[in-house]
Amino acid sequence: MNILMLAINDPAGTAIQFCKAINRHSQHSARLVTLETRYAHCWEKDLHVPDLGVDGMEEISILMGEADIFHFHMTCDENQLFGVHLPADFMKGKEIVHHHHGHHDFRSNPCFFQEKYEKLGRANLLVSTPDLLKKLPEAHWQPNLVPINDPLLMPMWGRFDDAGPLLVCHSPTRKDLKNTTEFMAAVKNLNKRRLLLDVDMIDDVPNDECLARKRRCHVLFDHMQGYYGVSSLEGLSQGVTVIAGLDDWNRAKVAEFAGTDKLPWVPAFDQESLEATLQDLNNNRVACQLQGLRGREFMEKHWSDKQVAGHLISFYENI
Repeated sequence: MNILMLAINDPAGTAIQFCKAINRHSQHSARLVTLETRYAHCWEKDLHVPDLGVDGMEEISILMGEADIFHFHMTCDENQLFGVHLPADFMKGKEIVHHHHGHHDFRSNPCFFQEKYEKLGRANLLVSTPDLLKKLPEAHWQPNLVPINDPLLMPMWGRFDDAGPLLVCHSPTRKDLKNTTEFMAAVKNLNKRRLLLDVDMIDDVPNDECLARKRRCHVLFDHMQGYYGVSSLEGLSQGVTVIAGLDDWNRAKVAEFAGTDKLPWVPAFDQESLEATLQDLNNNRVACQLQGLRGREFMEKHWSDKQVAGHLISFYENI
């Protein structure tokens, strides 16, 4: 099959990773066309319209014509113009997939999208995290992936060789959605108690730099919103201890997908529990290191890019 992914912007660089994994682990072909970049993260691109000349526009036309599947990410659909080409003009014979990643417009008004897809007869619906199933019950959950054998996503040696400060990182795309205020308040309170705690706030930097800085850390704080982010998956792959407040719904769905209820996230649900968790990890570096190793093992056994891409490929093959 020829799969053409279409997105206004690539959400957290997930679409390009799906394309690469599909091409690496199957006989299918996947490409990605994007229109915009957000923030300064420098996600890898495939066909990025602002960078293309006339030849690039012709390639988009060819890909749209030959695609078996149009896979639209976030709020993008067939009426979104890509350069001079409109996917709606190429719809004949195509299977259509809509993939939601938690965009504000979707979270704030899921009924709009439910009604839209019902009216259009669209049944091939995906969401990126389990919590979004509550907003689009007709959808399937397609977990995000990270290429766990990429050098920047492998564990870094020697992080626990000295007795310096516990290094905790946090990489919020949007601080208002990632409990950054509570995190910094917890750090401030702990440092008042003279704990050895240092923070790397990774904010609006290229993705390669973000990953390089994360893998030097002992602990990564994702957020306490009930689910997990791509940042969690990156940290787990790197063997970094990951703190995230997964609620019971998300834990159950993750356990079902992974085939194990031994999940590697260290839970924290409010500032008080976050402070206690950070204090415990600081005071017991051996336990912190072992927790990171369990995270890496979990990714290798239950969440490799081959396994997760296989889940998406199976979805394609059954529509």
